[in-house]
Amino acid sequence: MKRPMTKLDGRQFVKRWKAINAFERQELRNTPPAEKFRQLEALMQSAPAFGWNGEEQKSTEAVRTRWRRLRESYRA
Repeated sequence: MKRPMTKLDGRQFVKRWKAINAFERQELRNTPPAEKFRQLEALMQSAPAFGWNGEEQKSTEAVRTRWRRLRESYRA
């Protein structure tokens, strides 16, 4: 059985994740725009493999329209 997490354990855990996040931010800053564009292009080309298609987008837009109307009538 594992021992409960102490305050020190919690602080160390948060410190490690802050270091990881800082490293990832720096890595993203150093990535050239051309590489970011290639990554975006690859992601967009993989959309059909995830089942993302135009029909889903149409239904999503219909839901957004309904929510927009609800917000507008609530604020009126």
